[in-house]
Amino acid sequence: MAVNGNPTVRRRRLGAELRRLRLAQGLTSTQVAEHLLISQPKVSHLENGRRAINPRDVRDLCGLYQVTDQQVIESLMDLAREANQQGWWVACGAVPYAVYIGLETAAASMRSYEPLLIPGLLQTPAYAAAVIEETIPLATEEQIAVRLEVRLRRQSRVHHPARLFRLWVVLDESALRRVVGSPEIMHEQLEHLNRLGEQPHITVQVLPHTAGAHPGISGQFSILDFPDTAKGTVYQERFTSDLYLEKRSDVRHYSAMFNHLQTQALHPEATRSFITGAAQELPAETPMPGRP
Repeated sequence: MAVNGNPTVRRRRLGAELRRLRLAQGLTSTQVAEHLLISQPKVSHLENGRRAINPRDVRDLCGLYQVTDQQVIESLMDLAREANQQGWWVACGAVPYAVYIGLETAAASMRSYEPLLIPGLLQTPAYAAAVIEETIPLATEEQIAVRLEVRLRRQSRVHHPARLFRLWVVLDESALRRVVGSPEIMHEQLEHLNRLGEQPHITVQVLPHTAGAHPGISGQFSILDFPDTAKGTVYQERFTSDLYLEKRSDVRHYSAMFNHLQTQALHPEATRSFITGAAQELPAETPMPGRP
């Protein structure tokens, strides 16, 4: 299947199988870490598909897990070799959120709450460029160009003809009111957002300020779900480092939060009307800082 061409998918499949074999032997991740002479968190990362593993370690683990079928061992080692292949984003240069891109590319669906900005997968090129330039003050022109290239290429995932990406976004009203770049750029972005929201695999809802306090008040989060496992991942973007939560209890907690948010938000049709109104209310021009 085409989905298996993603190295992140391969790592997740391999990690899930290694975890199954470990549990079948009644071993803890700490015991495995001692056997491989690595840390226990690294074992967890291997089993969650967040890190690649070399074929030799797979062979050693098969010995520890008492796997005797040579065909199974070779199959797992081949999967490890394939999982070590690089994703398309590596060729773009240094991308600080490469782990997230791998997960996003592998996911079948995503639910996301965004309090301040239009999410990257739904941004126009002009809006995306303005966001990158204005939120990363120390970035060079080259770094800005790389980030923009990666962000726009990520958007192809939303419209992949072979496997459409189910995307459900709840936006705080602030994301619509914040003029990014210029009123012209913002107007184009809001119209683009409405067009995307009309597509059957994309749902956009706005949470108006009148909704008051809500579960997303603490900030942005996304929940990614994968076709090869019932286990999802919660992602929270940070300025210098990102947070990934994979415990079932954490995923359930954030899923409940998202359910509350979508219930409090405007329905999709009302959302499109609200976005149209926000576009019409944009200022003619943005005054320079310090000027009336």
